[in-house]
Amino acid sequence: MAFRIHTDSTILPNEEVWVLESDAGDRIDVWPALGFNGYRWLVSPEAPNRSGTHGEDTKPQDLLFAAAPFFDGRHATRGGFPILFPFPNRIRAGRFSWHGKEYQLPLNDPTEKNAIHGFACRKPWRVLSHGTDQHGAWITGEYHARRDAPETRSLWPADHRIRVTYRLGERRLRVEAVIDNPDSVLLPFGLGYHPYFRMPLLGDERSSVQAPAEECWVLEESLPTGVRQGLEPLRDLRSPRPFVDLYLDDVLTGLANDVHSEEGLCLRGAILGRPEPQPGPMALRLWTSADFTELVVFTPPHRQAICLEPYTCVTDAIHLHERNIQSGWKVLAPGETWQGMVELTLGRAR
Repeated sequence: MAFRIHTDSTILPNEEVWVLESDAGDRIDVWPALGFNGYRWLVSPEAPNRSGTHGEDTKPQDLLFAAAPFFDGRHATRGGFPILFPFPNRIRAGRFSWHGKEYQLPLNDPTEKNAIHGFACRKPWRVLSHGTDQHGAWITGEYHARRDAPETRSLWPADHRIRVTYRLGERRLRVEAVIDNPDSVLLPFGLGYHPYFRMPLLGDERSSVQAPAEECWVLEESLPTGVRQGLEPLRDLRSPRPFVDLYLDDVLTGLANDVHSEEGLCLRGAILGRPEPQPGPMALRLWTSADFTELVVFTPPHRQAICLEPYTCVTDAIHLHERNIQSGWKVLAPGETWQGMVELTLGRAR
């Protein structure tokens, strides 16, 4: 299979989009100017079956959702695959202290009471490199606070830098992140992704959702109290639950690490759709490296998508960290590096 990569300035007015695609129809569109968001991911149709014919769908299917507000208003976290850094989700009142210094962030969540989703998702990124081979296509972008958003430097305890690589393969999308501390002081951070998966999956109204979480964080006004509890039936996704029954905005935790991909990534969630007697339904699976210990599950009011959001830390982790509650909050010393990976695959459910 041949892959190629090019830029296209006609997709979005006055914006450059990078397009990675294959002859079979696999494709991802990446928007560097708005957070390096991979906002469109098309997957190729299934290979022919034994009779020589394809399945029901013969056109590439877009598995990500991005509606008009995302494009027209540049609402960076309303569609596609937003990258949330240096913190995912909310920080209470946008205020925190670090090593004796107070910080105040913009109050930009829907209630205008809290800070939300970091800086990188709303800022332009630089494309560092790209390429193709017989297995796929890839593109690497970088966001460096001091260089790309100097107005945010006073808002965070240390300069910070993240490089993300999208790797497109056949019915597979891998997202690799490398974070380093280019400063001379400690860098606190968390990383999350906020993908919007188009529902119902592949047009099947019987789509269901599954996630191997045993607990959730107790929330008050979308912020964790610090208490974890067992799952009520409406939040328990250990067995597939019909999407039509789900109305969630929860932080799931206690994720099992007993199902792994060929690369050793942990299964964090799945969406099942298009049931057939043989050989089984299709499954869109979410895999991550082990540091992604939290999963936010959000069903937007428009009901056209579901968000399965892998995080390295819980919402408002910096305040829980201050209370000595294990929250996943990370700290890098000067010159240190952290790496993590997320992968999406579409294939038959076992």
